[in-house]
Amino acid sequence: MADAMTDTEAGILDAAAAEVRAHGIRRTTASDIARRAGMSRQTLYRYWPDVQSLLAALVTRELTAVLPAREPDASLEDLVATLVDTADRIRRMPLLHTLRGSDPELLARYVLERVGTSQRLIHGEVAARVRAGQQAGHVRAGAPGELAAMVLLVAQSAVLAAPVADAWLGGQAWRRELAAALTGYLR
Repeated sequence: MADAMTDTEAGILDAAAAEVRAHGIRRTTASDIARRAGMSRQTLYRYWPDVQSLLAALVTRELTAVLPAREPDASLEDLVATLVDTADRIRRMPLLHTLRGSDPELLARYVLERVGTSQRLIHGEVAARVRAGQQAGHVRAGAPGELAAMVLLVAQSAVLAAPVADAWLGGQAWRRELAAALTGYLR
């Protein structure tokens, strides 16, 4: 799919998001999405070869929408604040809540077994920020891609396990402790 999304594509993804929130990914069909979007299934298939590809595009759209604009991080504290803010936005995404409740096996597959498009995009963004932080002298030496991978793993774990840890890390504690972990790692 091209970078510039048409209104039709956006409408289809909006309809898919509504269906997924209502029924979960596994119970969402092309017919459901088409009906909600006010079009035929054949129209959906002009944009995506199958429902799985359409839903993958939805997840990618939702996750990349929370990524901040690339601006230089003036300090390690700024970089960590950007990372924590982004992780917190992902943690609060309605789609993630839906997946946790209706499709935990699917969510686990993307976390434990394979790297998805969204993870690759996020990793690339983090690696670029790490590289810039190294050049500015506020991030430790190391291969930016490797440091970014560990940052992604730590943040992803914190995001996905946040509901379990709510009893210990309520309120702002989750943000504060994730910031401490990332600061310690990147310093």
